[in-house]
Parts: sequence; C-alpha cells; structure tokens
Amino acid sequence: HLAGIALALWQHSGLTAVPLAIGFVMSLGLAIWAIRKPWVYGPVTAVTGILYTIPSLAAFALLVPIFGFSLLTAFIPLTTYTLLILFRNIVAGFQSVPREVLEAADGMGYPPRERLLRVEIPLAVPLMFAGLRLAAVTLIGLATVVSILGSTYGGLGQLITDGLQTFFPTKYVLGGVLSVLLALVVDLAFVQIERRATPWARTRAEQAAPA
Repeated sequence: HLAGIALALWQHSGLTAVPLAIGFVMSLGLAIWAIRKPWVYGPVTAVTGILYTIPSLAAFALLVPIFGFSLLTAFIPLTTYTLLILFRNIVAGFQSVPREVLEAADGMGYPPRERLLRVEIPLAVPLMFAGLRLAAVTLIGLATVVSILGSTYGGLGQLITDGLQTFFPTKYVLGGVLSVLLALVVDLAFVQIERRATPWARTRAEQAAPA
C-alpha cells in the first residue's frame, strides 16, 4: 500500500502548496496596498476575517453547485483561509522596518518600487515566514476535509474517511499521524529556508546573545 500512501501525501501536499502560494501572492498585494493606503487595513482585515470564519463544509456546500466536485471547489476556501493570517503578518513585517532605514533609502534616491523590492520586502521576510509557517500548518489540517469532495484528490483525509467508514483503525490513525508529520516537516522546512534567506537576522541574534 506504499503507492497509495505516497499518492495521498502527494495530493495533500498539493492541496496545501497551491492555496498557500495563491494566498501569499494575494496577501502580499493587499499588504502593499495597506501600507501605502493605511485606511485599507481595517476593511481588508474585516473581509478576510469573515472569510476565515466560514466553516469549510459550508464553503464546499456553497461552491459544489457552481464548480462541481473539482479541485477549484477545494482551492477557493483553502486559499481564503490563508488571507487573514498572511495579510496580518506581511503588514506587520512592513511595519517592523525601521523608519530611519526607509528615510535613508529615500535619501539615496530609491524610487518607491525599488525601495519596496530592495529594502522593505527583505527586512519584512522574517515576519512573512512566520505567517507562511502558521498558514501552512493550518492548511494541512484543513485539507483533510477535502476528502468529502471525493477520493480523486482527497489526500490524507481520504485515509481518515475510509478508515472511519470501514471501521479500520489503521487507515485513520495512519492518516492522522502522517498529517501531523507533514505539518512538522513543512514547519521545519520553512524555518531552514528563513535562516538561509535572512543570514543577517541570525548574525544579529548571535551578536545580541550574552557571552
């Protein structure tokens, strides 16, 4: 059954990676907008907060008549669940950039786009990764519910559903354990990527540590 387990892991990874990537791009755009226009922050937080509170089963029930039992029906709710987490963390990352650094960039003649790409985003990366880690772990748990849309792309949730329906504990225990392990692996992977992407942050932390 290793092939079936590998397929379930692959499907579950896709159910996590695609909404996470789409959600990050959308949240980054909204965060940049909110930083440039502060009045936007409240309405965007309110809308993404409402989307976050919609139960996944209710979201699937509303979307099935429109898109059928398709991946799009799964991706839309999963993506919306990432927006609040990612948007808040990305905005917090931008707000953490020291004002004097921004003023220095302006003094050096950086246009807004170049300042964003070369100064603001790099310095906001640690909090961005914090949001990505939280959103990814949340998605891995939520993606198990996608199994109600069918076994074609049910992921690890399909193992849990099949095990419960057939009273076969091995399947649902395996599905649950693999979900936890996948969340741990993804979280650790993001930690390592963040360390490699922000070597200056690690150096600063080491210098600040007591001898």
